[in-house]
Amino acid sequence: MRVPSMILLTAALALTACGEKTELGQGGSIISGSAGSAGTRGAARELVKCQQPVATVALVEDPNRYGGQLSRFNLPESPLPLLRLLMQQSGCFRVVDRAAGLAAAEREQELADKGVLRPGQTVRKQRGIEAQYSITPNLAFSETKAGEQAAGIAGMIPGLAEIAGAVAGVTIKEAQVVLFLTDNETTEQLSAAEGSARITDLGAGGLAIGGGGAGALGWESSNEGKVIAAAMLDAINKLVPQTDVLARKSMPPPVATRADAAKP
Repeated sequence: MRVPSMILLTAALALTACGEKTELGQGGSIISGSAGSAGTRGAARELVKCQQPVATVALVEDPNRYGGQLSRFNLPESPLPLLRLLMQQSGCFRVVDRAAGLAAAEREQELADKGVLRPGQTVRKQRGIEAQYSITPNLAFSETKAGEQAAGIAGMIPGLAEIAGAVAGVTIKEAQVVLFLTDNETTEQLSAAEGSARITDLGAGGLAIGGGGAGALGWESSNEGKVIAAAMLDAINKLVPQTDVLARKSMPPPVATRADAAKP
């Protein structure tokens, strides 16, 4: 069925009037805050949490490097830092580092072996914690130019031609993230969870929100970054119920805090 021209134009103009809108399931979110020995602070209110950690987990890069989609928009090379923050804030796992943190620990052990470090140092061999599970993310991104048809109509209507350029810049950006949870003991895939998000980008005419020079690059400084971050949060929320029913695996006690040391 052919959609009347005025209906298309009205919808496009409504998009420009409403501004940017991020949709995560039924609402939007911003990934922020911290997680650690003091608990979770400032996490997104939409984030779903587990009752307690069920195991240790390592986060694994997509071997396809996300198909080069992130570099197209000058985003960070990997979404794993976002995923690590969300995973620790969710409380489902204790996250073990298999990237830069592991390399730093190995370097300290090498220095000890060379006799560089003081005797009795605390970083020693066979003290690391194994990753009982692994999580691997997969990412897909799409972009639809929703305003081009409406812009053509606006350009033919007296009094509306001047806004045709702004209408033409309206795009709808969508991201999909799938998380795969694998048991490292058996190699069995235990869970898979899909998350998605959509954002309306007003684009041209000074209506775009986000973006900028190299100093502004990141997940929150562009609409592409925001929609990918929102989709990741949505995927985490769908993974949590699958994780929360798993039996808790044996883990070493967490790092002691000052409050623990003060207890009699």
